Amino acid sequence: MEEMRTFGYLCPKCGKPVRKSRSIFALEASNAEVECDCGGSALRVSFDGEKYRLTVPCGLCGGTHEAVCRPEQLTEGPGLALACAGSKQFSCFIGPEETVRRHLEELELLAAKEKLQEGEETPEAFADNVIMYEVLSELKDIASRPQGITCGCGSEEYGMEIRSSAVDLVCRRCGAKLRLPAATDRDLDDLCCHWKLRIPGTKA
Repeated sequence: MEEMRTFGYLCPKCGKPVRKSRSIFALEASNAEVECDCGGSALRVSFDGEKYRLTVPCGLCGGTHEAVCRPEQLTEGPGLALACAGSKQFSCFIGPEETVRRHLEELELLAAKEKLQEGEETPEAFADNVIMYEVLSELKDIASRPQGITCGCGSEEYGMEIRSSAVDLVCRRCGAKLRLPAATDRDLDDLCCHWKLRIPGTKA
């Protein structure tokens, strides 16, 4: 089986996670591009025979970052994380698909927290900004645990829909949703009682 490497980042245009795989042979043979389905951004990789050069769209600061790495850093080992120069947070992940998927889901939660903290939402957007921020923080902790967020259909891939007083976790495979209230201290306490979360999807 051809050896693959997965690339993941948040699209600064639409805010959705982008995760696609490319073969190591293709990476070594020619330039590669990982484009968001919205067409608003693309991660680009070029190889000059000695080093890889990457142009990475950043979903945290909205800009684009440049990186240079050795072949063994990109194609071998447990994976590579590239940081946003502004926020100092990792904004791009390269490595095995499962590792990239897990980190990308955590990045999606981090980006939502950053936007809330920086006041990009209007004060009227949420029932309680502090509670929403704490709920997103707790969700990030849960997502970082092995199988922290799963679905009844068997998938571990999900997205988020942030509402005025709740966060919906949406399974990317079957579309099932788990609504988590995020407006009161009790909502936060209830979430903190959960070590893991399960979206009530239907088994295939």
